[in-house]
Amino acid sequence: MILPVVAYGDAVLKKKAKNITPEYPNFSDLLENMWETMYGAHGVGLAAPQIGLPVRIFLVDTTPFADDETYSEEEQQKLASFKKVFINAEILEEEGEEWAFSEGCLSIPGINEDVFRKPTVTIKYQDENFKEYTETYDGLIARVIQHEYDHIEGILFTDKLSSLKKRLIKGKLANISKGKCSADYRMRFPAMSKKR
Repeated sequence: MILPVVAYGDAVLKKKAKNITPEYPNFSDLLENMWETMYGAHGVGLAAPQIGLPVRIFLVDTTPFADDETYSEEEQQKLASFKKVFINAEILEEEGEEWAFSEGCLSIPGINEDVFRKPTVTIKYQDENFKEYTETYDGLIARVIQHEYDHIEGILFTDKLSSLKKRLIKGKLANISKGKCSADYRMRFPAMSKKR
């Protein structure tokens, strides 16, 4: 089932999410709904807070980047086959010289800005069967993981922008929180939540 994506301005996006256990209610349905919601919105990642749940789950599928010929063949193959669920994740280390990449977010439609992140990330997480891993990723895969991980920490990519950039997009962000934006997927706006 495709769920509405929570828009910028909703308090759930600013909360640090909580760990979950295998007993989490309707867990497999939740994962299925998250994948459907992400693909329905043409995203490459989705975190549980973006569907209104303050829990430490996020998904990543970098396949859409695999067609980009600016990447080496090896990088394209990595991107084409990377699809993972991250549960109760904890970033252990971020390394290397920061690099800029234009990021967007399903919760912040119509805004893309350059964000600086380190190129290599080591992360401890559990998969959908709650088996634990510690792995290191680099390049674009690391970036998508860092972006989604930020969501479960209550951080948005706009929080990482310079104060000047923040001022320049302030009006657009205010409009998104009021539902004055367009997206080709269902969204839930803070104003709608308050009317209930």
